[in-house]
Amino acid sequence: MCGRVTVRTSPAQLVAELELAGARATLERERFNLCPTQLLPVVPNDGARLLDVFRWGLIPSWAKDASIGNKLINARGETVAEKPSFRSALKRRRCLVVVDGWYEWKQSTKPKTPYFFHHRDGKPLALAGLWEEWTAPDTGEVLRTCTIITTSPNALMAPIHDRMPVILSPEGQAVWLRPEPQEASVLLPLLVPATEALLDVYEVARGVNSPANDSPECVARIAA
Repeated sequence: MCGRVTVRTSPAQLVAELELAGARATLERERFNLCPTQLLPVVPNDGARLLDVFRWGLIPSWAKDASIGNKLINARGETVAEKPSFRSALKRRRCLVVVDGWYEWKQSTKPKTPYFFHHRDGKPLALAGLWEEWTAPDTGEVLRTCTIITTSPNALMAPIHDRMPVILSPEGQAVWLRPEPQEASVLLPLLVPATEALLDVYEVARGVNSPANDSPECVARIAA
């Protein structure tokens, strides 16, 4: 599972790093412990190449209420082309979810130990995501929501957890953002673990366990 992320890079830097045309919407501030149901920076495959913000937790267009989004914060890459909640979005509605890193907890320690994974050079990461547009039947409110696709862990991730988010290369990003419908045979080969050389990881304090904590202390490295 990928259930907590950071977004500290400025919108202007994200636009520059990803060579986007601009921004349609951005986060109001830096996020050090961003959680599901909150807004995530995304680049949808609508052909505009604009940074936007969607709610984290996919709500399929056919859902009766928004609560299903709480269960659909991640999609397994191995089954994303088959699951009813994801298969249409995989074909037609893909996005990059842009973060600086993510937290994961080592289950074998008591209490569980949090770790922070990030790009070795401090650059933002473009995660493979899916998006949907959902209209609330009672109010007519329109929500744009997203999910992060996960895959098996690489050697750096495996000692901590058995899943990791899919990190797309620049070439993979170009394919993922194609506005035209794409067949699974084109997309699924992209859903693989990133190389260990891309990432770094370190232990952080357990204060990150609480969603109420959203400060620079969350990403502070604990000395070995």
